[in-house]
Amino acid sequence: MDHQNNQNAYSKPVTLANIMKFAVPTIAMSVFMAFYTMVDGLFVSNLIGTGALSAINLTAPVIQLVTAVSTMLATGGSAVVMKKMGEQKTKEAREDFTFLILVNVLVGAAMCMLGYVLMESVFSKMGLSAEVMDYCTSYLGRYLLFTVPILLMNNFTLYMIAAEKAALSLICSVAGGVLNMVLDYVFIALFDMGIGGAAVATGMGYSVTAVVGLFVFARKKDLLHFTKPAFRLRMLANAAANGCSEMATALVTGIITMMFNWTMLHYIGEDGVAAVTIIMYVLTFASSLYSGYSYGVAPMASYYYGESNHEKLRKLVSYSLRIITVISIVTSAVSFVAANPLVSIFTSPDHPVYGLAVTGNRICVLALVFIGFNIFASGLFTALSNGLVSAILAFSRSFVFMMIAMLVLPALLGVNGVWLATPAAELMAFALSAFMFLKYRKRYQY
Repeated sequence: MDHQNNQNAYSKPVTLANIMKFAVPTIAMSVFMAFYTMVDGLFVSNLIGTGALSAINLTAPVIQLVTAVSTMLATGGSAVVMKKMGEQKTKEAREDFTFLILVNVLVGAAMCMLGYVLMESVFSKMGLSAEVMDYCTSYLGRYLLFTVPILLMNNFTLYMIAAEKAALSLICSVAGGVLNMVLDYVFIALFDMGIGGAAVATGMGYSVTAVVGLFVFARKKDLLHFTKPAFRLRMLANAAANGCSEMATALVTGIITMMFNWTMLHYIGEDGVAAVTIIMYVLTFASSLYSGYSYGVAPMASYYYGESNHEKLRKLVSYSLRIITVISIVTSAVSFVAANPLVSIFTSPDHPVYGLAVTGNRICVLALVFIGFNIFASGLFTALSNGLVSAILAFSRSFVFMMIAMLVLPALLGVNGVWLATPAAELMAFALSAFMFLKYRKRYQY
């Protein structure tokens, strides 16, 4: 009976309402995740200071490395698993799913240990003040304890969506977020645990989805559940290759954050890093709408592709492009108009960081016009199991174009060049996405 229901969601016609049933929970979830990263920043900057806020940004590359691997296994893996479901190979799909989760646990444990080994040497090379250096090690030291739950959370979030439990996934994210916010206050303000308390609060918030997921997928009556794993290394390689574009995005975000930080330290000092952090929050928040949408419709695209249903795939893509256009216009307008109130949440108008962040935000907002299309294009190719094109798009967008922009523009325009780098890179990526989109139109018949 349950199996029938699961099949039906994918067999329903492609309408705006049905697409939104898949997409709304993931959009809400992505936005929420971005929101609670922001709240973390809020508590830290208001209760500890902007030095601590800079530290959260400086540890971000290490954290993005952890997330990158789990994102690769989760997005690549769920595309493989859902394609097998579409081909009616249910038993195989379950074995693969279980095997992928086991791999995540092992990878998480290894990364946790690696993090502790490398932590000191990474931060000591950055030339930070003793205070910020201390913030960095105590934040990351606590955060790494939660590596395995964080990897599981990333995976279960996507698998719950694929297994038609998007609402549950959303509830877990919200519960985790609320728990994080409450614990932020309790640990920092009441127990005086400082920035380490913020890391523990985040880790415990993330663990909610991990714990619930273990219970959910242990139940045999659901379409997707744990079973005896089959060690198919070829499948693992496929999943990894397919998800590597998402991994590249996350990794590169880390590298680019580092470049931003170094450039800012060079031009302005630690205040500059705090300003970048605030703007990254605003951009991440807006981008989360698109990545949420892409994650939501990806299982549909994979399923229709596995089923060879071109008509449905075509409709899905055409609706998606229209939806993204609307979101792009709205987010750009709102971010531009609300620059001052957005920045003032993090720092008072008389602080030197304030002016920097407001100017930066107004310039960076231009990127929001293109980001949505770029994220969707890369996500679509992953869903169609074309990891190569997806990787080219993601890598060019977040690394090649960003590097070019970061090396050229600040040299020409100073600090404003730093802010212009993101819109410039997204515009170049948009041109490439459009090219690939048209090039592969015949092959996938969308």
